[in-house]
Amino acid sequence: MEQVCKYHIGIRLASNTFLANDPAPVPAPNPSHGSYHWTFERLISAGLIPLTIAPFAAGSLNPLTDALLCGMILIHSHIGFESIVIDYIPRKRLPKTRVLFWWGLRAATVLVGVGLYEFETNDVGLTEAIKKVWTA
Repeated sequence: MEQVCKYHIGIRLASNTFLANDPAPVPAPNPSHGSYHWTFERLISAGLIPLTIAPFAAGSLNPLTDALLCGMILIHSHIGFESIVIDYIPRKRLPKTRVLFWWGLRAATVLVGVGLYEFETNDVGLTEAIKKVWTA
């Protein structure tokens, strides 16, 4: 069954499926997905530099600094892997695979977050572990 879409010169194959050479839809402008999101990513990336150096340069191990470092590494990693899913798993061609990877990323983020929390509270902590491995 062929239908002509009102806003598209072409043939609609299914309810929301068009031919492969359709133009990409232009999303509505939204600052939380645009400049705010970009600024947040850059602040997280820039904030990792002093948080990585500070515990070792100052010589003191603070649980708050350790927790901030773990949280920022987790957020930075989640955003990075999210970008990989967005860039390399197209929603149009592989919708089920993309959903699978989204949920896999969310599950991995929660699992790593719980693991870091357990490591911070029940063991020596991230910076102390790095220090011990570095001097071993």
